[in-house]
Amino acid sequence: MYVSEAKVYPREVSGKFQRLRVRAAWILMLLFYVMPWINLAGEQALLFDLPRRQFHVFGLNFWPQDLIFLAAILLVLALSLFFFTALAGRLWCGYACPQTVWTEVFLALERIAEGNRGQRIKLDQSPWSWKKLRAKSLKQFFWISFAMWTGMTFVGFFSPIRTLLPELVQLRAGGWEVFWVGFYGLATYGNAGYLREQVCKYMCPYARFQGAMFDANTLIISYDPERGEKRGPGKNRAALGDCIDCTLCVQVCPTGIDIRDGLQNNCIACGACIDACDQVMAKVGSPLGLIRYSTENAMAGKPTQQLRPRVIVYGAILIGLLAAIGIGLLLRQPLMVDVLRDRNALYRVLSDGEIENTYTLKITNKSANSRNFVVALAAPAGLKIVDAAPQVAVPARSTLSYPVTVRGQRMEADARSNTAAQGLIPKRVEIAFSVYAADDKAILRSHSSAFFAPTKEAP
Repeated sequence: MYVSEAKVYPREVSGKFQRLRVRAAWILMLLFYVMPWINLAGEQALLFDLPRRQFHVFGLNFWPQDLIFLAAILLVLALSLFFFTALAGRLWCGYACPQTVWTEVFLALERIAEGNRGQRIKLDQSPWSWKKLRAKSLKQFFWISFAMWTGMTFVGFFSPIRTLLPELVQLRAGGWEVFWVGFYGLATYGNAGYLREQVCKYMCPYARFQGAMFDANTLIISYDPERGEKRGPGKNRAALGDCIDCTLCVQVCPTGIDIRDGLQNNCIACGACIDACDQVMAKVGSPLGLIRYSTENAMAGKPTQQLRPRVIVYGAILIGLLAAIGIGLLLRQPLMVDVLRDRNALYRVLSDGEIENTYTLKITNKSANSRNFVVALAAPAGLKIVDAAPQVAVPARSTLSYPVTVRGQRMEADARSNTAAQGLIPKRVEIAFSVYAADDKAILRSHSSAFFAPTKEAP
């Protein structure tokens, strides 16, 4: 039912691909851990405020009505995955996946506490002693501290981190904040500390469907059997290939596979085996590239075509989506208006014979500053707004309910009307409310509604 797998002890290796991975990891970690602490215009630069249903993204404020932007961004992310996978394999897995990045951090902390690969293997195989207990305890201290800080940072994207951290330290944080900090801290601890390659091999669905996005022109990590076989050590290389069977490519692999057996779905394309093999080839005086990024066609001696139809289609769709998002953001108004009619009465007849309809305008100011707005009415002659202030002040990032009353004279009978009520026949007139910023008339929203009035009794 279950086969326990041997623990993988990845060996440290240096080289151009590993330097690239380290730089990518540093950039991603800095973005994750530093971004919540950056403020713009007095507010957190990146905050997903779920209780208020607002997303603050670098000075822009998104509301549930802006769901189209979220859908477009998700499409861009999905197509980016298809595009880069078709072009160069599992770049996401090897260089940008959170599981990969945090696993590398946990491995680095483990090396600080327990030593290099050989020392870690020896320590795990040795009986318990004060030295082993001290090393394991130090490692757990590093892991737990880093995992809890990660959980707190993640929650800091949803709850203002400058108040979240003091509340956690002073034990005043809410129950949900404490739960999610613990949950994501535990998830980081378990996934990056213990599961590691098991997540990539058994839990991640990407490893299962990536093959559908590969073709013979996709760049993948490849072992050249024509050069490498027959493998084996020894000074007399006449009867042997370039591979000396040092197994360093296996020792440095974070998922513990042997790339010489061919491409496998457990390969995350990190390039560690390329760096290790190139170092060995340089030492034995053989050409580099026994293991290299290449394509199936290139390995078979066939021409490789990078710009093929699927790559062009993915790229064109990506450019189109990004352009649409950019145009949408440029044209996006920091104002939303909704009009609600009074539900208690269709209309009111005043003592002087005038007809009155009441409305509630929901004015949303999405900008970072308080703003004054002017409400105007577009309607047939005889209808007007009464008892209204010349301007409406709406605080930043908030919605204001503003009552509006529209009055007009009793209208003439309309023989085509129906639905009599108390001897009067309602008549509907289309009207529209326009709301614009007092300091910038280009910020304008209009919303249509209806004005109802009775006519004389139908003949």
